[in-house]
Amino acid sequence: MRRPTISDLARASGVSVATVDRVLNARHRVREETARRVYDAAQSIGYHAVGLIKQRVFEDLPQYKLAFLLQKPMQPFYQSFVREIETAARALTSARIQTQIDFPSAATPAAIVEKIKTLGARNQAVALVGPDYPAVTTAVEELKERGIPVFSLLSDLATGVRDAYVGVNNRKVGRTAAWTIARTAHKPGKVACFVGSHRFHGHELREIGFRSYFRENAPEFDVVDTLINLETAEITHEATLTLLQKHPDLVGLYVCGGGMEGAISAFREEGVGGKIVLVVNELTPDSKAGLADDIVAMAIGTPLPALCKELMVLMTGAIENGETAVPGQLFLPFDIHISENI
Repeated sequence: MRRPTISDLARASGVSVATVDRVLNARHRVREETARRVYDAAQSIGYHAVGLIKQRVFEDLPQYKLAFLLQKPMQPFYQSFVREIETAARALTSARIQTQIDFPSAATPAAIVEKIKTLGARNQAVALVGPDYPAVTTAVEELKERGIPVFSLLSDLATGVRDAYVGVNNRKVGRTAAWTIARTAHKPGKVACFVGSHRFHGHELREIGFRSYFRENAPEFDVVDTLINLETAEITHEATLTLLQKHPDLVGLYVCGGGMEGAISAFREEGVGGKIVLVVNELTPDSKAGLADDIVAMAIGTPLPALCKELMVLMTGAIENGETAVPGQLFLPFDIHISENI
């Protein structure tokens, strides 16, 4: 394929060749809206000088370094999270963003705290997904004392210390999962849920919402003891098989966090898809296949594009204006995926 020319770029951006030339060579000032349109078009068609155009368009904007500490880099959900962070950083129009995205070497407090300190030393704001350990709260406090805003993502932590939580309302997520099971199960029976760890505040809230719905609205169902799967597919697989063997009257299962791949594969092996209502979180290749095959009844998803877009605004606003510029919690509406809308 031939390399796009300046004429191709002009057509793609809806401006004249002379205007593109002014953007490229900074000969005369071009309206910001027009310059951004040229930049967006250059990205879309693969124009060779897109880097130069980006420099021209954003050269007068403030520059910020933002850090993101996520979990489980091999999980498709977190791989999508990385892509959406990078996309939102490039799309921000009010500043030039340099991102540093990292993962802890282990799910231990020591490993997480080490990463928080490392990221805080190199960046102006930090956002993280993690369990709510006292040591993590202490590390967040240290960053705040140095004037570095900290945001919790997906699952809240360091409440009263961090600047804001950004994610879905996890209690409502749990109640939605329970509603789905209660309304679609063939008959009342036993229901169960897996959590990754009770140290994940979001998982605990989902469990609370799950149980409270059945207690208030569907007492004919029996919620068995919650199981911990450490968000691993292997543990979830074995635990699901044990659950099916121990409770032949099981009618519903909700996987509150990661590891759903194990539950899906166990349901396939035992041939219980469509007979027991399985609700999971996040739309990934595995959950999408499960929905298509009638193994999964519903996948409740985090709106990552909207979350990352809001997060960029909040983090840069906190750097510019201080902690009073951000709310304590920002709840985003979650996505509902079923077999008919994937």
